[in-house]
Order: sequence, then C-alpha cells, then structure tokens
Amino acid sequence: MPCGEDWLSHPLGIVQGFFAQNGVNPEWEKKVIEYFKEKLKENNAPKWVPSLNEVPLHYLKPNSFVKFRCMIQDMFDPEFYMGVYETVNQNTKARVLHFGKYRDVAECGPQQELDLNSPRTTTLERQTFYCVPVPGESSWSFLNLSFNAYVNANQARVSPSTSYTPSRHKRSYEDDEDMDLQPNKQKDQHAGARQAGSVGGLQWCGEPKRLETEASTGQQLNSLNLSSPFDLNFPLPGEKGPACLVKVYEDWDCFKVNDILELYGILSVDPVLSILNNDDRDASVLLDPMECTDTAEEQRVHSPPASLVPRIHVILAQKLQHINPLLPACLNKEESKTCKFVSSFMSELSPVRAELLGFLTHALLGDSLAAEYLILHLISTVYSRRDVLPLGKFTVNLSGCPRNSTFTEHLYRIIQHLVPASFRLQMTIENMNHLKFIPHKDYTANRLVSGLLQLPNNTSLVIDETLLEQGQLDTPGVHNVTALSNLITWQKVDYDFSYHQMEFPCNINVFITSEGRSLLPADCQIHLQPQLIPPNMEEYMNSLLSAVLPSVLNKFRIYLTLLRFLDYSISDEITKAVEDDFVEMRKNDPQSITADDLHQLLVVARCLSLSAGQTTLSRERWLRAKQLESLRRTRLQQQKCVNGNEL
Repeated sequence: MPCGEDWLSHPLGIVQGFFAQNGVNPEWEKKVIEYFKEKLKENNAPKWVPSLNEVPLHYLKPNSFVKFRCMIQDMFDPEFYMGVYETVNQNTKARVLHFGKYRDVAECGPQQELDLNSPRTTTLERQTFYCVPVPGESSWSFLNLSFNAYVNANQARVSPSTSYTPSRHKRSYEDDEDMDLQPNKQKDQHAGARQAGSVGGLQWCGEPKRLETEASTGQQLNSLNLSSPFDLNFPLPGEKGPACLVKVYEDWDCFKVNDILELYGILSVDPVLSILNNDDRDASVLLDPMECTDTAEEQRVHSPPASLVPRIHVILAQKLQHINPLLPACLNKEESKTCKFVSSFMSELSPVRAELLGFLTHALLGDSLAAEYLILHLISTVYSRRDVLPLGKFTVNLSGCPRNSTFTEHLYRIIQHLVPASFRLQMTIENMNHLKFIPHKDYTANRLVSGLLQLPNNTSLVIDETLLEQGQLDTPGVHNVTALSNLITWQKVDYDFSYHQMEFPCNINVFITSEGRSLLPADCQIHLQPQLIPPNMEEYMNSLLSAVLPSVLNKFRIYLTLLRFLDYSISDEITKAVEDDFVEMRKNDPQSITADDLHQLLVVARCLSLSAGQTTLSRERWLRAKQLESLRRTRLQQQKCVNGNEL
C-alpha cells in the first residue's frame, strides 16, 4: 500500500503507488478516490488541508493537496489529455508507463523521450471549469477557517515565513465604504489576486522546472510581457482572491454555472502553463497543434499564467447547499433530522428568535414591525417553481429610509454580519448607466464575461435607492433596471449570448431600501417608523454590534441559514380553514383582499412558521400573519394620508 504520511504534500506519490500496483487497469482510479475519501474522514482531516481561499499561492508547494471553496463562473470546452503514456530511455531503450491524470505536464526523466506512437497510450477527456471565490462572501464566514488554514499550510509549504498573517483576501467592511461601484474598479482585480487556467493535454517532455514561488505578482506580469493586466472576471467589483481553472475528471455533468463547490485536489502551477502568454515563437512546438487554431485572445483567456491562475486537478468535489461554516455542509431533510447539533439548536430556537428580533429592532431604530418583516425576508427562499412562477420568494421594500444619511449603509453592515454572502448595490444614475449587470458571451475569447447579477443562490442583494437622484437613464441603464425587475419578479437572469438569451434561474434574496415607494417591484413594502434618531448613526450602529457577544451573533447566523432548509407543509384541515377565511374576508370587503394578497399572506405565514421552528402552518400562526399584514397595511395607509400621495 502507498505510504500515507505524504498525502498532503506529495499526493501524486500516492497516485503513483496505486497506478504502479494496478497498471492500466482503471480500478486504480477508483482506489485513489476512495483513499482520499477515507483520509478526509479521519479526525479533523479537512482542517489540515491548506485552503487556496486563505493561503497565498506562493506559500503553497506545487503538486500539493489543497482545497478550494468557489463558484463556477464559466465552463470551458472539454479537453483531451493522455491518460496513460509511455516513455523510452534513449540509452537503454527501456520503456516506462506513466499516468497523465491529475497532471498538466507529461513527466519525463533524464534521457527519457515521450513515445507518441505507443499503442499503450490512451487518450481521455476532462472538463475545465473557471472558478472564482464565492462572490460577496462575508468576512465572518472565514473566522473559523483562517487560523486553521495558516497552521495547516505548513504541511504543504514551500518555505517557512515569519511575515504571513492569515487574511481572507476578500473585501472588508472598511472596503465596502469605498465601494462606489465604478466600472473601472473591475480593471483593478489583478495585483493581489490569483487565478487558474489550463492548456489541453500533456505537452512537455523533459525535466519539469520548479516554480519561483517568491516572485511578486508585479514581476510575474512583467516577465510575461502582458500588454494589459489579466482580467480575473469576478462578478462583483472590488473582489479579491484566487481564481482557478479546475480540471474535473468524474461526474462533471452534475455541476452547472453558478454552483458553489468545495474542491479537494492537486495544485498545479508548472511554469510551462504560462507558455501561451509569452512572445517566444519557438514555444509553439510544445503545443498541441489543435490548440493553435484558437484565437490569440482565446489562448490568453483559457491559458493564463499559472502563477496568477493556478490549476486544481480535482480528486473530490462537493456541491454546497450553503457556505455557513457554523453548520454541517449538507442540510437535507434526512441528515438534518439525525444531526445532533441541528436537533439541539432547534430545541432552543425561541430565545434565539427573541434576541434576533430585539437586535434588528435596535438596528431599525426601534421599529419592531419592520424587524419582524426583515427576519421573514432573511429566511425566505424559493422552495419550488410552478411553471415560471417562483414560490417562496419574499422581496421586501423598506421605505421611509432617511435620505442623505448613512443609515442604509450601516443597516447593510448589520445584514453583512448575519448572512454568509451579500452585496450592496448603490442605485445611482451613473451606476445604472455604466455597470454591467448581465453576463454576456465573448465569442472572440470564448468565455462568459461576468456581470453583477451572476450570483450564487442564497446571496442577499441589498439595493439602496436612497442615493437615486434625478437624471436620464440611457439604453444600458434601462436594460439594467429591467434585469433587476426580472430578477425580483421571476428569480431569473437572462444571460446575453448575442444571438439569443439564455435563462438562468436563481434564488437571490432582494432587499430594497428607499425613501418613498421603490421604483422596482417588491412583494412587500414596509414603511420605517423610527422610534429614535441617533445623533451619530455610525457610533450608534457600532455600539450595537459591539454589544452583541460573538457567540450570540453565531446563533443568529445559524438560525437564519438553518431555517431556510426546513421542510414545510400545510395540512388539509388548515388549508380548508384558510380558504374559508379568504371567502369570509372577500364577503366583508371585496376590495380589501385579492388572490395576490392571499398568496402573500401564505408566504408571510410560511416564513412566520419557520421562524418559530414550526414546519406546518398552525391556526395561531395564520392569525399572527394576518395581524402583521394588517398592521403593515394600516401603517402604509396612514403614511399615505400624511403625505397626500401614494407610497
């Protein structure tokens, strides 16, 4: 059996052991996967695997075992590679079989030559994903990972260092304050970031060279003679972090664009992978002739320098339901019922809800009704689709937000502290006219160019309309407003493929802050009624956050994530009672409630039940939902009478 001591730092040695034992028998590939599966089941083993999200690339040893949590931003065409190939010793004529799986570069020792005509050579296929860090991921989701990532990186490090401090390589709360969403910020995503790309097949014959791991990113750019910085194609401006070209060997049909994955695999940063970005004409002899049919721009995009864009050869991949590190990765019905942690948390749900309601009431300046609706919004999710209608979505428009105030900015900070991924869109005329919301296909580079609305499921999108002033929307601005409206109404984004549009369903929680009624459609409008106006909003919100214990904040985070995955049903008895109630309300005042109002009442009742940990609708919760809706409508009517116009 292969030695297990080096599975982190020398995984290819483990693979070589299984290959040597089994030869061309494909069983060796299954044994490799099973070996690493078993290794990761050992006590705390996943925490010992260095994370590419946390550890700078130059601290990681080439060909070491790493993990990466990411979103699939694009899927490239499948590529062919030599699954098994044979080398010949030029002196002794001895032949040796090698495996090509989990490698970008064919390995040839001294005096060895690759025999391309060997009958034992096999050509196989693998899929390539372009993956980026999860867009908008909150910094708190890294708090339980950073220290472990730093300590565990020693297992696969090139050399020790005294200068590295773990950091999330994502934007901080302070960075958010400066995020005015200017388009040119997307061009600045190169200096501290890392990405991954790949060339098809195994292309190098000779002794592999070691990567100069301590070179700075700027030196790497200069040495590659790049005419312009490489665009990492992050969906959101201001994002930083690694992006990778991910090579998938099994079950790639299970994954799709915008899926969130946790990957375990072998890091590949061989310098030969940067060959397409050099001006060395002689380098073309190393390339697969089929690759040369690609345009220069396509080669540049699909084969970026490995020092900026590492490759990961995937051994194990898991699609994630969520990215909350405080919860088990899988929260389906069966597993959540048997999970002791989940059962224990559900048993003490009531005090957590009460504390969260109090916390959000303070954040909303003493408005407990608005806090109730914010909780319902944060746990809402699209649980099903009926034809084109998404069921369960609950977009809330918080009107009455003070203009020319930092309230909305600090309210977003509060939400950031509660949800794993979020983004604040400042809705100004300039942003609407100039930002790219819709991803589009670049046929010259053969890639999907990202847009602001290329977000993974369960992202909280906060749209701040209080910054909107008078001005003219041009054609792109109108298209962007339409895209936002479609996202809210249908929970879909139509990606632009030039000759046609492709519909991508999504599940994005949209929360709109505005002074009056929002220009965008919303399922529910709640008008803010502040009970206090702090003289210093920043000081007030900071003191609110500092007063909450980290353990309590973690309970809020678990609460809001967990409840989204609970099963929910309505009994026949309650269904009949709701129908009778609806008929009775229509009798009393036919204009007071419509079928759409009933649908919203049912959504409110669903979220209200789940917020109390109840997976079925009770008569009590139905009455409470009616009461909340009555209070909300009365408040809107009162405000309308005060202002003399429609909210």
